Amino acid sequence: MNNQQPLIVRLLKGFAMFWWDFLVGDTPELFVAALVIIGAVALLSETWHVNTAAVVVLPVLAIVALTVSVKRASDAAKRK
Repeated sequence: MNNQQPLIVRLLKGFAMFWWDFLVGDTPELFVAALVIIGAVALLSETWHVNTAAVVVLPVLAIVALTVSVKRASDAAKRK
């Protein structure tokens, strides 16, 4: 018998790799930023009950995260 992994292990590994590539992809900082933004909005809304602040903070943090990501990609492209 050769050293191949069982079918279930290969399927689970392929499933996990798909989701990793789909969620994280080429920019892991955006994935982390999305988690931080969701956490911040959840804290504002659920813990301190300031829903108005949560509504304002969500797009502001999203714009900041995207701006930082684009700046980082632009700097990396200039170095090449």
